[in-house]
Amino acid sequence: MAGTENSENETAVPQRAVLVSVLTDSEIESEYESSLDELERLLETAGGESFARLTQIRPSPDPRTCIGSGKVEELRELCERNDIQLVVFDCELTPSQIRSLEDDINGKEKSGGICVIDRTMLILDIFALHAVTSEGKLQVELAQLKYTSPRLTGRGITMSRQQGGNIAMRGPGETKLETDRRHLKRRIDALTDALATMEKNRATQRSQRERSPILKCAIAGYTNAGKSTLLNRLTDAGALTEDKLFATLDPTTRRYTLPDGGEILLTDTVGFIRRLPHQLVNAFRSTLDEVSYADAVLVIIDASDPEHLEQLEVTRSLLAELGAADKPVLYIYNKCDISYPDINPLPEGVKCSEVVRISALTGEGIDELTEKLMKLNADGRSEVVMRIPNTDGGVLNRLYTQAVVRDVEYGSEYMTVRASVDRAVKGQLAQYII
Repeated sequence: MAGTENSENETAVPQRAVLVSVLTDSEIESEYESSLDELERLLETAGGESFARLTQIRPSPDPRTCIGSGKVEELRELCERNDIQLVVFDCELTPSQIRSLEDDINGKEKSGGICVIDRTMLILDIFALHAVTSEGKLQVELAQLKYTSPRLTGRGITMSRQQGGNIAMRGPGETKLETDRRHLKRRIDALTDALATMEKNRATQRSQRERSPILKCAIAGYTNAGKSTLLNRLTDAGALTEDKLFATLDPTTRRYTLPDGGEILLTDTVGFIRRLPHQLVNAFRSTLDEVSYADAVLVIIDASDPEHLEQLEVTRSLLAELGAADKPVLYIYNKCDISYPDINPLPEGVKCSEVVRISALTGEGIDELTEKLMKLNADGRSEVVMRIPNTDGGVLNRLYTQAVVRDVEYGSEYMTVRASVDRAVKGQLAQYII
């Protein structure tokens, strides 16, 4: 039976790859080792297998091939001797660097052969592998075309990018990218328009939730920290959970009834990672905006990962980039059935009352988490700015009785009011919020 499976699924055989990293004077050796470890996990998630690592210390990357000519020759011999099919650089390569590397490794007279990609292309490939919904597939395709099309041109080979195939050859991209740039531009424009329409629909759904007094919590954190497992534990959402990076891409929102009878909405979001490509941040903007539109953020931390503090800093940095840095945050140290972390000293700016240890897999600590969620639900007030027509003066009177008015500016047609409101008032007066 095993032989039959192999004959039917030849593409399932892991591709052997060499991981390449350049350590410049400005980088710390331990950080680049951690980054290479993460790159190896990304490769495994994409269906590849790391055969060897090649590193070079130099003041700056070589403008032609990123690594020096001696290392390129060493890489060529390594690939030739060991039937290597893929070379993955742990940095961003320019189109000309990819072309030069493939020419030097394969020989200019050869067509195809060993493929050279960078970290971003590998992440894009994983997203193509895991995209399920129509929106997710369009988002991935748009990101792929914007980033990889110039890197796939000029190789002297026909790059047929159809669903399936080898790493960096997957996804819904067009065929023969290097021969039809005008078609690519038309496709990018069409994808952008389609996603804009989907974003309008998402905005409508979001505005309906905004009018609801229910607390909206976004579950955010580093990829593979256990976000989907926690959502499943609390709500039986049935979200996919795998021990892989970026196992789920599409946001899932579920209603959760707290032990005191209160209700909140929980939204699972795309996982974060070091150097998350800007193409993905932009393409998945509507999805990631679920974080910025939430009332509070539940930051999941993989307590079993030795790099969890560094991963937390990546998460907090991306939350700030998404405009969610000032929201109420609950820090959830997950996987405590594997490793029970000493959380002292706490990360800068984090209070002890904002931290809880749990195991989403076994249920340990869930009771304490729900207590904190109940308190978060009870405390749910937020600062808003409203523009109220002078003809709707009753709205201002209502704010004085049901909210805390911070400031009022009177104009010829409108009043601009800054106030602290609870979710009920915020939902009922959402039409005035700017």
